[in-house]
Amino acid sequence: MPIFYDTHAHMDYPEFAQDLAQVIERAAAAGIGKIISIGTDLESSARAVKLAEQFTGVYAAVGWHPCQAADAPGDLRPALRDIARHPKVVAIGETGLDYHRLPSHGPGGSTADDKRYEKMQADIFRQHMEVAAESGLNCVVHQRSAIEDVLSQMQPFAGKVRGVFHCFVDDPATSRRILATGSLVSFTGIVTFKNAQSVRETVAATPLGQFMLETDCPYLAPMPHRGKRCEPAYVKEIAERVAEVKGC
Repeated sequence: MPIFYDTHAHMDYPEFAQDLAQVIERAAAAGIGKIISIGTDLESSARAVKLAEQFTGVYAAVGWHPCQAADAPGDLRPALRDIARHPKVVAIGETGLDYHRLPSHGPGGSTADDKRYEKMQADIFRQHMEVAAESGLNCVVHQRSAIEDVLSQMQPFAGKVRGVFHCFVDDPATSRRILATGSLVSFTGIVTFKNAQSVRETVAATPLGQFMLETDCPYLAPMPHRGKRCEPAYVKEIAERVAEVKGC
């Protein structure tokens, strides 16, 4: 049986609290050899590390999600450095920039609020990349409606930090730009959705060896599980659809 990795899972989320051991057993039965549990703040990162200690096939990424930037301490680096020393921490993140829902999109928000929010995200993103460069670990990148700023922010770290652009849904041209920097893209169960032909076109155009697969569970369950809780075992269905698209 082929061995798959789920490179982006949120195993510490409450959706898995009641049956986590069974979820991990199902993943192993499906050929999922490794699961990376992604931290979204310091508490979540600590939980990811604890799960990695508890389960042989689970590893951790540690970071602070950009959508929670307003709650982050001014300097995350000391805490990130400390937790990243753990032998089962394999990446820094999830970090990045998310402009999909800015303050001005809600009641009372202004473009000035947007600028402050974007700056907070950028500061935190830079801190993550500094720690990734120091530790030699990949940086798990969350990007929504912010590709130009993300690539600009990453440019000073060229050759020092390899990004993994998770839940990638952009076009082949954007994928090529990312790959040209030495970073990777990562595809989720979206590739199986009937209305996701554009994502399949990007999969077809992205060379083998330059992308990863992930569930982003508990979200984005692939067909035929769409609408249900996603879990790492479903990487197999994602891989099968990617193989079909690429003619493997």
